[in-house]
Amino acid sequence: MRIKDCILAIDQGTTSTRAIIFAPDSSIIAVAQQEFTQHYPNDGWVEHNPEDIWTSTIVVCRQAISEAIAKGARIAAIGVTNQRETTVVWDRNTGQAIYNAIVWQDRRTAKTCREMQDKGLFDVVNSRTGLLLDPYFSASKVAWILDNVEGAREKADAGDLAFGTIDSFLIWRLTDGQMHATDVTNASRTNLFNIHDMAWDPKLLEVFNVPKSVLPEVKECADDFGHTTEDLFGFSLPILGVAGDQQAASIGQCCFNEGAIKSTYGTGCFVMLNTGTKAFNSKNKLLTTVAYTIKGETHYALEGSIFIAGAAIQWLRDGLGVIKSASETEALAKSLDDDHGVYMVPAFAGLGAPHWAPDARGAVFGLTRGTTNAHFVRAALESVCYQTSDLLHAMAEDGVSLDKIRVDGGMVGNNWLCQFLAGILDVTVERPKIMETTALGAAYLAGLKAGIYESCEQLASMNEVENSFDAKMPSSQRRKLIAGWENAVQSTLGYTK
Repeated sequence: MRIKDCILAIDQGTTSTRAIIFAPDSSIIAVAQQEFTQHYPNDGWVEHNPEDIWTSTIVVCRQAISEAIAKGARIAAIGVTNQRETTVVWDRNTGQAIYNAIVWQDRRTAKTCREMQDKGLFDVVNSRTGLLLDPYFSASKVAWILDNVEGAREKADAGDLAFGTIDSFLIWRLTDGQMHATDVTNASRTNLFNIHDMAWDPKLLEVFNVPKSVLPEVKECADDFGHTTEDLFGFSLPILGVAGDQQAASIGQCCFNEGAIKSTYGTGCFVMLNTGTKAFNSKNKLLTTVAYTIKGETHYALEGSIFIAGAAIQWLRDGLGVIKSASETEALAKSLDDDHGVYMVPAFAGLGAPHWAPDARGAVFGLTRGTTNAHFVRAALESVCYQTSDLLHAMAEDGVSLDKIRVDGGMVGNNWLCQFLAGILDVTVERPKIMETTALGAAYLAGLKAGIYESCEQLASMNEVENSFDAKMPSSQRRKLIAGWENAVQSTLGYTK
């Protein structure tokens, strides 16, 4: 049976690249995934080889397309979603990157950001971008590449270099250099984009010393991003939807209404609250960002960013050998009657919101001779929940109240984690039927532009909840556990100082 109007979603993440082909009813036709190497050339530095990203993208797309066609699918369009803030600078003439991609987790420009803050530039940046002066964002990474790669500044001034987040780099390659573009969500994470004027900001370009010549064109999320060349997949496909991974997950969760909130648990964890058509300024170090622009209407979001979530589990697997796979974590956590006072503060790449301590490093507290692998695993899972609690507490201080939160990402297949999260947050946690919400959001955007879907309201009517977890934890236990976490965080920050 032939399935018309399927959409290929490219989900380019921090540790792997996936290609998922969705039918119009959002069911999954085909999936392919490939991990790639992480590079840590110095303390706090994190890089990717852009060729690894490109190669993995083509490999998984070809695999998924082949499987889908064998099932009778006809692919109508491509949607792209990507790890945000990760920065690539490439030569316009050759298409080759002049340096490795500097990953969002990278901390090398922390000193530069502190110096800029000391010069009184925080308000200049924050008032225009809704972001903080932090190495997390793209601008200081671009400047570092231009300042540290021989001849880069001269090439940029001559118009020979292009900058982009991963979406831009993939679009350039997919269209054989015919399209240098990004969408509003990715642009809003660079520290160079004015989210009120919805344009690159001349003052910010001056502040970060980034030439305008390297910048991509900024488009809506559901828009025309060019066509792939026929040699890649055997036929040309239009690229019609683009969004950064967290905004894409929010779209995949159908958080289209003001007040809707989701939390994604992947390599990091990101809580995003739709604040409607007005940008909301947090007084508690949360970020104001663009949620999406669709059919001329822009919605904003309040966001809390946690740098390490699933990455802590990956560290237990690959760094310590505590587990062989992430699938073991639920049984190990359940094997303990409680955490026995063991806390992990996974500040491997600094602490994000609401602390914003880029120099912090990870720590584990409460170890005894009785501590086992299970305690490490449970502490890692609990740390994700405690960090989410910190974000929701900051939102509460900004005047936001909620009684439920939508979750997604690889970690939330763990029922124990979802139940503990509900208890710590004291809210209902809803898990969607389709867990691949990031890729689904990219597919929805492409489908809207292609005319497969008529409206966001139609998409919302398709959204299904697979399971709900109600808060069952006694308030006294919740207070005790959070107090222990806060003590661990303060001790970590104290060690950093």
